[in-house]
Amino acid sequence: MKYSWEYKLDCVIKYKEGRHIEHPAGVNRKSFLDRVYAWTKNYDDLGIDGLKHSSTNKDWTPEKRFELVAAVLAGNSLRSVAKDNHVNPGQLYQWVRKYNESGMGGLQCKKGRPTMKKGNKKKRIRLSVSEQEELKLLRERNEYLEMENEYLKKLDALVSKREAEEARAKNPK
Repeated sequence: MKYSWEYKLDCVIKYKEGRHIEHPAGVNRKSFLDRVYAWTKNYDDLGIDGLKHSSTNKDWTPEKRFELVAAVLAGNSLRSVAKDNHVNPGQLYQWVRKYNESGMGGLQCKKGRPTMKKGNKKKRIRLSVSEQEELKLLRERNEYLEMENEYLKKLDALVSKREAEEARAKNPK
């Protein structure tokens, strides 16, 4: 459920003043209060902007990602590092996993889907002279076999046609 920043601010003020906060219907009271506590932490750290929805995602440089991963690898809990730096714990977990698998290369920023190459261009592979000659011979052999195949198909069709004509000639109806 998304809450407006005004509602979040109202809840944070009530929380700081120690007043009762009415939780929305259909939401567990404890989980709602945990969320209010997180809003309060964001408000204390970032001010009113900590309660507003970001219109764009934050760009994390590989260096900043590494700082967070290093903090986790140094023994700090993943949740506390994530909470202190306002990043989703699941996202931080992915960064740690990618760092463990690929090192700094795993922390590089990869935005969007991988690009598709236009057309169906095949990569050119450099062949040695002997491979080029072999390829030429194989292409010639392939062409010969295709022609032979066509010839045999036509021959089979002619034989079938003659047999059908002979059968009709023997048994006129």
